[in-house]
Amino acid sequence: MSNAHKVPLLIDGEFVQSQTTEWRDVVNPATQEVLAQVPFATAAEVDAAVAAAQAAFKTWCKTPIGTRARIFLKYQQLIRENMSELAAILTSEQGKTLPDAEGDVFRGLEVVEHAAAIGNLQLGELANNVANGVDTYTLLQPLGVCAGITPFNFPAMIPLWMFPMAIATGNTFVLKPSEQDPLVTMRLVELALEAGIPKGVLNVVHGGPDVVNAICDHADIKAVSFVGSTKVGTHVYNRASLAGKRVQCMMGAKNHAVVLPDANREQTLNAMAGAAFGAAGQRCMAASTAVLVGEAQSWIPDLVAKAKTLKVGGGTQAGVDVGPVISCAARERVEALIQSGIDEGATLELDGRNPQLDGEYAKGNFVGPTIFSGVKPGMRIYDEEIFGPVLVILAADSLDEAIELVNANPNGNGTAVFTQSGAAARRFQEEIDIGQVGINVPIPVPVPLFSFTGSRASKLGDLGPYGKQVVMFYTQTKTVTARWFDDETLSHGVNTTISLK
Repeated sequence: MSNAHKVPLLIDGEFVQSQTTEWRDVVNPATQEVLAQVPFATAAEVDAAVAAAQAAFKTWCKTPIGTRARIFLKYQQLIRENMSELAAILTSEQGKTLPDAEGDVFRGLEVVEHAAAIGNLQLGELANNVANGVDTYTLLQPLGVCAGITPFNFPAMIPLWMFPMAIATGNTFVLKPSEQDPLVTMRLVELALEAGIPKGVLNVVHGGPDVVNAICDHADIKAVSFVGSTKVGTHVYNRASLAGKRVQCMMGAKNHAVVLPDANREQTLNAMAGAAFGAAGQRCMAASTAVLVGEAQSWIPDLVAKAKTLKVGGGTQAGVDVGPVISCAARERVEALIQSGIDEGATLELDGRNPQLDGEYAKGNFVGPTIFSGVKPGMRIYDEEIFGPVLVILAADSLDEAIELVNANPNGNGTAVFTQSGAAARRFQEEIDIGQVGINVPIPVPVPLFSFTGSRASKLGDLGPYGKQVVMFYTQTKTVTARWFDDETLSHGVNTTISLK
């Protein structure tokens, strides 16, 4: 067996070595260097993690809300103090540039800060004297053991979307990070323990489909949160729901940016290039599809010129804009989809295949910015989520036609419109059937005061991660109706009606 660092499990407050016989290399996608080995946990190890969480829930659910909040105040401080280290780990295993890696951590940090305000978020309601001497009020009580399954593309942000809010609301948690880049997640977990999360309240197991299925099936897990592909998310939703769990699944996307000819050209071109090619296109909210309306169709040469200014390379290199995709298999899939676009008749305006990099990056999983025009529904590059630095451009004669085109796509994660017309923007936000809308904002992921509200084929489950919705997801609303009697209001006789009068 390799001498690479073995990534541990976290069970009942202890980092332990898995007893599995199945390990996977964690590979730097820019250089192919093996950074570590991650275990595919055994069924017994998953059971042990859940059992630890179940035992810890008995005391954690009774922990005062202020005590819980102070842990997350400490945790956000620790994340800030270790931001550079976290970003460096993330870049080494995921590939995104260091500034983008810091952004990944920061957007997760915002949710940790929100969790520290749990005292204001987990408030019930009271109606006084709803009948004679009767009050009704609600309690938002934790569910029990919850679980999260996170993807490779945001190995800091998305785990931080999940376990802080689940734990702050009084639940305990079992996290399964992506097996492709678990190292920054594990460092965040170490900091969470340092912040004061008690043993058993947060547990980590690693693995593939068997561990995912074990989480879906386990009788003691009450809720599952998932972010990842549509195929796996649909499986998780169906299997976990069948097992009686609450489930939220944020899945694939095809996000359209509609560009009207009155938009500020330079601002729009910069925004589109950043949103299409940043993180090598590996964002579920990437603006991967441009719909150019009317005269804006003449902007294609400018968009190609803007994309050509972006530098491809290792994420730690100064001035790099586009890092590698996550794996050799991902690169091959992206390249195959680019070829399919050529074969199906789209116009390849900019070909990013096989960028020439020297030295340690020569074998990296690099694809440069790629642009297609003349794209139509029915082509694979339009119908499938490419998850690489590929922008596909469609044409529309009017805003109405653009809205119809976007609404005909089954996905509903995000969309954007670029315009200087308030009337056009308002019409777009009202008529577009997409859960998250940007107006001159290419990636409209809301801050944690709100909730992530992807829709249609991009989401399964009613409630989104973080914000107000996730407090409802991670708590059970219990309604209490109470009447207290004194000597003067004691009942005299049997009442067989349903009335509380």
